[in-house]
Amino acid sequence: MSGNTILLLPVILPFIAGIIIGFIKNEKQRNMMVFITLAVELALVVYFMMTGGDLTVWHMTQRLTIAYHIDGIAKYFACIISIIWLLAAIFSMEYIKHEHKQARFFMFYVMSLGTLISLCFSANMITMYLSYEFMTLLTFPLVIHSQEVQAVRAGMKYLGYSIFGAGLGLLGFFFLNTYCVTTTFAPGGTLDFVLARGNENLLLLVFFLMVVGFGCKAGMFPLHAWLPTAHPVAPAPASAVLSGIITKGGVICIIRVTFYLFGADFIRGSWAQTTLLILTLITIFMGSMLAYKENLLKKRLAYSTVSQVSYVLFGLMLLTPVGFAGALLQVAFHAVGKNILFLSAGAMIYKKGTTFVNQLRGVGKEMPIVMWCFAIAALSLVGIPPTGGFVSKWFLAQGALSSSLGALAIVGVAVLMVSALLTAGYLLSIVIDGFFPGKDFDYEALEKKEPNYLMTMPLVILTISVVLLGIFPVYLETFINSISGVIF
Repeated sequence: MSGNTILLLPVILPFIAGIIIGFIKNEKQRNMMVFITLAVELALVVYFMMTGGDLTVWHMTQRLTIAYHIDGIAKYFACIISIIWLLAAIFSMEYIKHEHKQARFFMFYVMSLGTLISLCFSANMITMYLSYEFMTLLTFPLVIHSQEVQAVRAGMKYLGYSIFGAGLGLLGFFFLNTYCVTTTFAPGGTLDFVLARGNENLLLLVFFLMVVGFGCKAGMFPLHAWLPTAHPVAPAPASAVLSGIITKGGVICIIRVTFYLFGADFIRGSWAQTTLLILTLITIFMGSMLAYKENLLKKRLAYSTVSQVSYVLFGLMLLTPVGFAGALLQVAFHAVGKNILFLSAGAMIYKKGTTFVNQLRGVGKEMPIVMWCFAIAALSLVGIPPTGGFVSKWFLAQGALSSSLGALAIVGVAVLMVSALLTAGYLLSIVIDGFFPGKDFDYEALEKKEPNYLMTMPLVILTISVVLLGIFPVYLETFINSISGVIF
């Protein structure tokens, strides 16, 4: 082991603490342990954002090492993940009371954060791949937590799709180990162009398969079907982080493969870029259409994630600085907005037992704080200023129009606009019915059902952040530009 050994602490702390949490029977003590662990984890992430660091843990062979390195991408994703993971945990402390096996839930919830930080900090392909696989295995119990038949089936589907997608990534790794100077991540890529000469189409096929494979976790067509099946059956806080955060695990891998191994210059203008852009646009439109038709609330939000995360992939595959900025902005604003929506849905389920959209008439009168948070998050996902979603979608549209993709860029912007209209249809209709149930509604049957501070506080904090970051996006933009300036 060589380098800054303290860098291993944010990776192993959640594993050790998670195991301990699994054996704590007292609810207050367990909740305090969860909070302290995640708060310390956030503090460690902030510390390493300021100091950086490198660590080689283990030399498997001369070329294969388990190693960590903190660069701009690692800082950006680790910070978003740690903050949202803590807030969702606070919400869970109240919500999980109506679930069984609470200690088991928090054990895997906390341990999952360790794999995500490991994924963010990964310095090379093999470390990233192992972290990605552990992320799948440790989040699987969150999907099947209820242990009902439907949940187990959904969990097996999640596991099957994820392992298949990771298998495509592993297949690509064998080729990269041959054709790259090194599989350690470097801005601009590490392809050996002497070895690659004459094998360009083979390598483009490898790149395409790797993006499709890792795109499975991000919900990209054609490996998207696990997401609307798994998310609705998991407890609402688990659905929130699965949808808002775990999907970004696939995004991290795609960024590393695209910009830190193959390199944008090798891919730009190729059939692989064009095909992947088309797949992302299909996913954006398809997800929005399916969400618009869905009546089960959490499944509607899951289909929305299929659509919204592919906004990120569309921006990445533009292979331009502006598109890249739009993609990373969308990462942050989707993570925040979708956690608000799923946690709001969880609050409604917890207090009212409502799971279908057509049962939500008048809910804004009974749970005004929750519904206002839901409404603002919905506006962000649609892309209405001054919310953060407007900023990311503006950059994505500008990135497409400033690219050299011709008609495909125009089609891309058109699909983004149509998707925004569909998003307004399937989210704002819930808000309207919630606050304005109509004259035929029985107002006398309404009663205040606002959840306690453990549920409302995380929602309010996330909602304020999505507005403030939309009004003052310059800080995020500056940080993202510092990343793209190195890559491009």
